[in-house]
Amino acid sequence: MASVDALEKQTINTIARAIGAGLYEQARVHADDDFLPIISAHKSDFVRCWAAEVAGNGAGDKAKRMLAAMKPFAKDGHFNVRECAWTVARKCIAKNLPESVAILSAWAKDMDENVRRFASEATRPRGVWREHIKELKENPELALPILEPLKSDGAKYVRDSLGSWLNDASKSRPDFVVNSCERIQRESDTKETCYIVKKALRTIAKRAT
Repeated sequence: MASVDALEKQTINTIARAIGAGLYEQARVHADDDFLPIISAHKSDFVRCWAAEVAGNGAGDKAKRMLAAMKPFAKDGHFNVRECAWTVARKCIAKNLPESVAILSAWAKDMDENVRRFASEATRPRGVWREHIKELKENPELALPILEPLKSDGAKYVRDSLGSWLNDASKSRPDFVVNSCERIQRESDTKETCYIVKKALRTIAKRAT
């Protein structure tokens, strides 16, 4: 595709985004309602990443629609597809933060650890190779409805994400992170919480040495 060849920097994410946009446009022009369900169930994780991009293009900038479209991909069995899902949704989440937090606070209590992890990872203040969410860098308290249910999560996949979320926040709001870690350890004195706290405080600890 010409759009892929024209990319200044070709990565898995940028290629998937370009292909997804092109496929969405073709499906729209041809009124092909069967296309997305077919590629969403494809055996290739790369194709399912394209499907997430197609779904994201179709959802537009409405948080409820975007998150509903991404949830099947958030549950996907392959890491690449799950990563694609939150990166597709992140811009919309940042644009519609209060509504997104309200929806994702319920996801943080989901039985599926992949869904819980999405709620944390998609809202990280700094994220990985993504634009920062300025509101959460300055006011991480806004995300407490998502963070609270995860403070002693049984899944390491989720704990790693929450620890990284708090570590992100510590770079701009160390006071929030220190106070939060002290509080959750009082409220939930478990090995799971201790693991999260250690990851959360790693930047603060490094600065103290």
